[in-house]
Amino acid sequence: MTSPELTIVLPSYNEARNIPVMVERLAAALPDTPHEIIVVDDDSPDRTYDVARAIGAEQPHVRCIRRVGRRGLSGACVEGMMAAAAPVVVVMDADGQHDETILPQMLEKIAEGADVVIGSRYVDGGTSGDGLTRTRARGSELATTLSQMLISHKVSDPMSGFFMLRRDLADEMAGRLSKEGFKILFDLVSRLPASMKIAEVPFTFRKREHGESKLGVVVTMQFLGLLLSRLSGGILPIQFLMFALVGASGLLVHLGALYLLTQAGVSFVWGQVLATLTAMATNFLLNNWLTFSYKRLKGLGLVWGFITFALVCSLGGIANVSVAVWVYQFDQATMLAGLAGALMSSVFNYAVTKLVTWRDA
Repeated sequence: MTSPELTIVLPSYNEARNIPVMVERLAAALPDTPHEIIVVDDDSPDRTYDVARAIGAEQPHVRCIRRVGRRGLSGACVEGMMAAAAPVVVVMDADGQHDETILPQMLEKIAEGADVVIGSRYVDGGTSGDGLTRTRARGSELATTLSQMLISHKVSDPMSGFFMLRRDLADEMAGRLSKEGFKILFDLVSRLPASMKIAEVPFTFRKREHGESKLGVVVTMQFLGLLLSRLSGGILPIQFLMFALVGASGLLVHLGALYLLTQAGVSFVWGQVLATLTAMATNFLLNNWLTFSYKRLKGLGLVWGFITFALVCSLGGIANVSVAVWVYQFDQATMLAGLAGALMSSVFNYAVTKLVTWRDA
C-alpha cells in the first residue's frame, strides 16, 4: 500500500451505521490523495468496532482502535493522532456532519504553511446549516464566545470538532492536552504558541443521518470544567473541577433542605442530619451521572457506591474540621480557616472516592 499522505481520525461511539458511509465519502473526496482512516471506538454497544474491522479486512487503509475501559472524545482523538502513519492528521466526526469535500482545501492550507487548519462554521461562507437545533445552536454560540475570551489566537470556531494539523505538531502537543472532555480543539488552540499559524476553511455543518447526538448535560459540564481548568493554567484537572461544582450544588441542596425541614417543625439537629444525608445523596448521584459518566455505577453497585461515598465524605468532614481548626490557631482568621478546611475536604473526597467508589474510573 502507498504510504498515506493524510490520516483521518474518526472518534466513534455507536456509529456502526455511519462508518461505511464515511469510508465511501472520504474515498470520493480524496481520489488522488493516499490516505488512511483510523476509527477510534470507545467500546460501542452497537459494536462499531466490528463494522470498522470488517471494512479494514477488505480495505487495508481502514484501521480500528477499540478502547476498553476508557472513554471520551478528547482521549480518543489523541490516541488516534498518535497512531497516525501520515505526516498530516485530520480529526472529524464519524457521524457525517463534517463536510469531507473541504479536505483538499485544508491540505492546501497546510502545504502553504499553516500549522493548524480548522473547518469553521462561522468564518465567511460557513454555516451551522441544519446540523444543530435552535437550542444547541445558541449554546454553541455562547460556548464559542466564552472560549474565544481564553485564547490568544483569533479563531472564529474554536469549538469545532473538525481540524487538521501536522503530525509532528500533534506529537509535540499530545502530552499537554487534556484526555477528558469533548472540546479538544479549544484545548489545543489555547495551548499553541503565538507563533503558530492557524487557518480556517468554511463548511456547512450537516444534519446527522443515523444515530443520536452525544451532546448533552455531561458535555456541557465537561466544557465548563475545561474552561475553569484553562483559567487555572491547567493546574486543576477537569474531573476535579466537575466534582467541586457538584459539591457546590450540594451546599445549596443542604441549605434548602434544612430550611424546609425546620419550617416543617423538625428540630435543628435532626434537620441538619437529614439535610446532610440529602445533600450527600444528590452529590453522589450527580457525580455518578456527570463527573464519572464514563464509569457509572448501576444496580447493586450504585447502592454499595453510595455507602462508600458517604463513608469517605464523613472522613472528609473530619479532615475539614481538623485543618480548619489547625489554621485558625495561627491568626484566628475565620474565613481563611473555613476555606482551608473546605479545600482539604474537597481534595480528600475527590481523591479517595475516585480510588474507592469509582475505583476503575
